[in-house]
Order: sequence, then structure tokens, then C-alpha cells
Amino acid sequence: MIPYSVTFGGISGRYAAWKQASFVVIPFPVDTTTIMQGGLRHGPRAILDASTHMELFDEENKIEPYRSGIFVSNEISVTTSEQAALKEVERRVKAVSSAGKLPVLLGGEHSGSVAAITALKKKYGQLTVLQFDAHADLRTEYMGSTCNHACVGRRIVEQGVKLVQVGVRSMSEEEDRFLKKTEDVKTFYASEVRYNSAEVIKGIVSSLSGNVYITVDLDVFDPAVMPSVVTPEPGGLNWFDVTDILRDVMKSGAKLVGFDVMELSPIAGMAAPDYLAARLCYRMMGWIVARMEEGK
Repeated sequence: MIPYSVTFGGISGRYAAWKQASFVVIPFPVDTTTIMQGGLRHGPRAILDASTHMELFDEENKIEPYRSGIFVSNEISVTTSEQAALKEVERRVKAVSSAGKLPVLLGGEHSGSVAAITALKKKYGQLTVLQFDAHADLRTEYMGSTCNHACVGRRIVEQGVKLVQVGVRSMSEEEDRFLKKTEDVKTFYASEVRYNSAEVIKGIVSSLSGNVYITVDLDVFDPAVMPSVVTPEPGGLNWFDVTDILRDVMKSGAKLVGFDVMELSPIAGMAAPDYLAARLCYRMMGWIVARMEEGK
């Protein structure tokens, strides 16, 4: 694969090379269906730029995850059609997974996650998706498009994938009706995390099975800590809410086959949200590397 002009964490040499890499980052700078405000096309670059300012020592796991190798591929082209961009995501994720490496998608519009999941569903057959999101994203279509970021969850479920949602606090009546009649989606609302987090974490972990893909729409966080999203919703999760859940998921024995961090819309002069996204991505890598080193 063609490398990008910026490495993750500012690493260089063999740690940033394809051959060495355990992780392959795929930038997805697309925002074709966002309505409220744009800017998602700048998300992947902002995360990568912010990552160069991180300490590369993971103080929780007491390791340096980058030593397992993090390759950043060339970004998905935004000059092609939306469908062509999604097909390219699917192709790359397939190639990365087939090479025995873990795909990490950075966005960019949440619709890119569907293409990544499509590739992994074809490879593994059985797949569970853990979705961190303020919105249910279960609409049949939105604004005339079935590929809209508001339809991500619905497109995932239609592939025969089990969906576990966390942090939801906004949905339409159509989506509520769908949730009442389907057994393919388990939703943990933001209010449940706030008032009963220990039981919610147990419920999330017990809902996961087999191969797991994690998708993080950054609007799952409260706008007070993550204002750089296109559809902010009050009452969101904080850093420790999200990382506490992820920590238990990572330690549960679930087989993680890929993850993404999506929907960052950078705000000029405000670096903290970009840095949060980069740190979240690196912390997830840290848990994965820690498990690898434990031989799990």
C-alpha cells in the first residue's frame, strides 16, 4: 500500500513501515452526506497531526504500542463518487485483514464504517459490531440517501451483523419502532451509562460474541469534551465512561478484528478534541498490544 505523508504518533523507520505493522490506519476524508455542518473531510489529518504530540508510552499498560508497528496508508480519494470511495474502503480493509494486520479507519463520515464492516463480514462470517454513538443511525434512508451517516446502523444490521449500541440519546420515531421489533440490536442509552454504569458494562460485554468490530462516532462524547462533531447532542459520555467500557471489552476475551474513530470535524484553534481522538485510538491499540503480549 502507498504510505501517507504523516505517520501516526510521528513514528518513523521500521515502526511506520508496512512490513512491521500490526495496525494499518486508513484515512477516510469524506463528508458527502452531512447536513448540519461540514468539515469531516479534515478529520483524519487532524487526528494524525494531533497524534504526533502524544507521549508514546502507554501509562496504563506500561508499554509503547507503536513498537508493534503502525502503518498509515494513503487517504481514500475524495475525487471519486461516494460509492467508489466506500468500495475502496472495503477493498483496503480486505487487503489489510488478509495480510494479518488490524485495520483502523479514521474519519471522516461514519458511512465509511459500513464498508469496513462489509469486508470483515465477508471474511469472518459471524461478526458483532460495538457502536459508540449519540444517535441510533437506524433510519432506512435519510435525505434521499441510503448511504447517509444517519443510516449506518441499519446498513450494518441488514448484513446479518449483530449490533450493540452504547451512548445513544437521539433517535426518530421510525428508529424507535424498529428497535422494538428487532432482536438484532441491543441499545444501551447514555442515561443508563450515567446511572448504572457497572451493570451496563456487564451487559455490553455479555452481548458480544465471536469476532468484534468497534466503531466510535465521536459524538458519543458530551459536547463539553468533544465539540468537534457535526451533530452534537447534550448528555453524552465522558472520557472515563468510554474508556472504562472499552477496557472491560478488551479484557473480556472478545476477538477484535478492526476498529474505527469517526466523525471528527476539527474546529480551528481548538486542539483538544483532535488530541482526544488520537489518544483514544492509541489507547485502543495499547489494550490490543497488551493482550498480544500476554499471548491471548
